[in-house]
Amino acid sequence: MKLERTRNATRNIVFDGTLEMANLLFPFVIRSVMLHCLGTEYLGLNGLFKSLLTFLNLAELGVGSAMVFSMYKPIAEDDTRTICALLRLYRTLYRIIGLVIAMLGLLLIPVLPGLIKGDVPAGMNLYVLYLMNLGNTVVTYWLFAYKSSLLQAHQRRDVISKVSLAVRITEYTLKILILVFIRDYYLYLSVQLLSQITVNVLTAVYASRMYPRYVPEGNLPKEKRMDILRRVRDLFTSKLSATVFDSADTLVISAFMGLTVLALYQNYYFVITALRIMLVVLLNACMAGVGNKMVMESREANYRDLEKISLLFSWVLGVSSSMLLCVFQPFMNLWMGEENMLPMGLVLCFVVYYYSMGANKLVNMFKDAAGIWRQDRWRPLTAALVNLGLNLATVRWLGLYGVLLSSVISIVAIQIPWLFHNLFREVFPREQLGRYIRLFCGLTAAALASCTASWFACRLFTLDTWPALILNAAVSFLVPNLIYFAIYGRNHVFRESLSQLKRNILPGNRKTQDADTPVGEGRTEE
Repeated sequence: MKLERTRNATRNIVFDGTLEMANLLFPFVIRSVMLHCLGTEYLGLNGLFKSLLTFLNLAELGVGSAMVFSMYKPIAEDDTRTICALLRLYRTLYRIIGLVIAMLGLLLIPVLPGLIKGDVPAGMNLYVLYLMNLGNTVVTYWLFAYKSSLLQAHQRRDVISKVSLAVRITEYTLKILILVFIRDYYLYLSVQLLSQITVNVLTAVYASRMYPRYVPEGNLPKEKRMDILRRVRDLFTSKLSATVFDSADTLVISAFMGLTVLALYQNYYFVITALRIMLVVLLNACMAGVGNKMVMESREANYRDLEKISLLFSWVLGVSSSMLLCVFQPFMNLWMGEENMLPMGLVLCFVVYYYSMGANKLVNMFKDAAGIWRQDRWRPLTAALVNLGLNLATVRWLGLYGVLLSSVISIVAIQIPWLFHNLFREVFPREQLGRYIRLFCGLTAAALASCTASWFACRLFTLDTWPALILNAAVSFLVPNLIYFAIYGRNHVFRESLSQLKRNILPGNRKTQDADTPVGEGRTEE
């Protein structure tokens, strides 16, 4: 089956972007309301549970990615029997996953008090709150979680986004009403659980309607089944390490510095996460198309795609980093107040962390699309252990600076170089590694120049008011775009990328492309 990669990617970007905007704006409001209605400690407690349960959330650990990857080839070959057998295997795996999460989650109960320096908010039972959060994670896997893999492998994440958008808006509205009028944190968590159940059920219904011929039945050959299980195991190891890397900071801050400091840190990290989510939307929208293309086209063709996506993505990453540097403190002053702000030195560390994390996600997307998790399994484990070790070694005498710089060092010194090595050994032509490193370093230098120029330009505006904030945002958006265009506007990779977008997105060209798409499910899914 021929997938309409660019059209599906565009559709995914639109609806994923809309969903993520809702997922950014509403939690922003909820965080503000929770601060004023319940207090800073609840913000810290909320963040602690989120990070703790991320350790157990196996969907985030990449098992779903392994499943979707296994579907690329049978979908491209229109192999219905294999897809049905894969669904049956996935259903079984998700049931096992739910049970494992429940057991591991219960084993963590005795260590909960040791993860918090100080007391929990008055009147709150730490164990009941934890079990409610754990239930929200566990029940997800027992309610048709495997069905979403069909939509993702067909590059129809927009369907998942539409369902999630409707349910999440309802959820967020109810949460705000509960915080303002009832102020019951237990009821707040109950709404969260019900909304997740609703998303899973509705997504399964739509997947069944769109692809009725795919049902969980049949068996895979033993060799094929073992190959998939090995891939799941390898990806699990890889993503588990990545999850430890992401969550270690929160757990260390909570254990050594307390919930109040954690809440201040997470106010800033919330903004970083908001921007990171938008970057992930762009990458996820492209991932299924990239994965489908990797099994059908040459190494050289895939390397050209790497250059194009890297240039465009790094452009967006550099501009957003410049805006973050210039707007972060004025925004936090207006949002949370001066008493809840961190020093400018920490803001600079946050920006460096954001850029390095985004660059890592770019190359990591190609690794996931190519499915080389076994070859890459030791990289994230090494980086996670180094990050955790540096956190524990520096948090007592450097505080939050040590936590952030530990993450940056782990990404820049271990994650990115190791990813380059694995990608150009397994996926792309080895002789192109030097060329790509030069492109990558040039893009990083452009980002540094953009941030520096934007910072000095915005220093002309010092008032902490909304008009000044908007003016800073406009300047820090315009300056880096001018710099990037001056450097890369005549670059052949940039021109090819724009030409491809015009060919595939403009209505007249889309019509021509659609006419070339084979009749079948690829056409009816529209």
